Amino acid sequence: MKSFSQSPTDPGFVQNPYPFYDKARGSGDLFYWQDYGLVAAVSYRAVRALFRDRRFGREVPPELAEQGPAHLAPWLAIEAHSLLEAEPPRHTRLRSLVMRAFTSRAISALQPSIEDLCHDLIKGFPHKSFDLLEAYCTQVPVITICRLLGVPEAMAPDLLQWSHDMVAMYQANRTQDTEDRAAKSSREFTEFLKEYIALRRNDPRDDLITRLISAEEEGQKLSLDELVATCILLLNAGHEATVHSLGNGVKTLLQTGAAPDVLAPDGLDATIEEILRYDPPLHMFTRYAYEDVDLFGHSFKRGDQVALLLGAANRDPTVWAEPNMFQPSRPIEVNTSFGGGIHFCVGAPLARLEMRIALPILFESCPDLQLAAPPHYSDSYHFHGLNQLLVRT
Repeated sequence: MKSFSQSPTDPGFVQNPYPFYDKARGSGDLFYWQDYGLVAAVSYRAVRALFRDRRFGREVPPELAEQGPAHLAPWLAIEAHSLLEAEPPRHTRLRSLVMRAFTSRAISALQPSIEDLCHDLIKGFPHKSFDLLEAYCTQVPVITICRLLGVPEAMAPDLLQWSHDMVAMYQANRTQDTEDRAAKSSREFTEFLKEYIALRRNDPRDDLITRLISAEEEGQKLSLDELVATCILLLNAGHEATVHSLGNGVKTLLQTGAAPDVLAPDGLDATIEEILRYDPPLHMFTRYAYEDVDLFGHSFKRGDQVALLLGAANRDPTVWAEPNMFQPSRPIEVNTSFGGGIHFCVGAPLARLEMRIALPILFESCPDLQLAAPPHYSDSYHFHGLNQLLVRT
């Protein structure tokens, strides 16, 4: 296994990580990423296999678990009850309860609301150049999540700030200030949700929070801490991923000149999957080995952590011909953008629905849409999204 060095905060890498992925993949399925001190899976087959292999998981093996610093207690408390960080049997119970509330019917019912939202946002576009990320790509998912959860849309700015602060903990450029802001936002988000959950217990509505409260599996319900962590996960994961997917998608469609033809109903699903494959919103996910395992020529020991590089897997030339080309007409192949195995993203259907609605409406309503400045990705690896998308209509 070869070893490579590449700073995840290097400006060139942040703007275009794919050449490094190609170089690393050329050495095999796995490589050692010196900057992280981790073995990384870089091929499609390795990433897919590790997502599905139950000998690897998200939870730290008990003998390696350490108590986190006191100043991060509010953030760590949410992580401790998060579906994303759980493994069976806890994960099985949590996901089953969540899926009873987060149904395909509930998601499909949001379509008219999302369509109206997109049209309303577009009506408010200024007549000069503006940041589409702020005016559209961010607003569609965060307001949709507010409506799904049943929280006031007026809370959207607060939810966005809390989400950004908490998710920043996963970025390579994390600092002490990052941790302090994450702890503060975690505390405020938790306090808000506990009050709102109490309100919904006494006044049930047709919303996700009410359904999560009433969801039950074999006599067990979500605890208050699990309810809070689940609502936060749905907002943070659903919002961050969809914002980046929409932003990256619009950028790619404008730069390639592919829209609006590829957004016609008969090719829309293939276009959405190609956007997700070509420039996914999340590029790294990690797993711990739960036993000694020999895979792809490497011997993992219990407790070893491995990085799964989703952005690299999605450009594996053994799966996609000319993978560095954006080709919406490709036959759909399963990409890794929403994870895999038992941790496949529960919000994937909602994210795809939002993209299917928001992209065609945008380009139909703004046929002269064009870039007003070169797009620029934010220094937020292992996420991969723009910090602004300046356009004119």
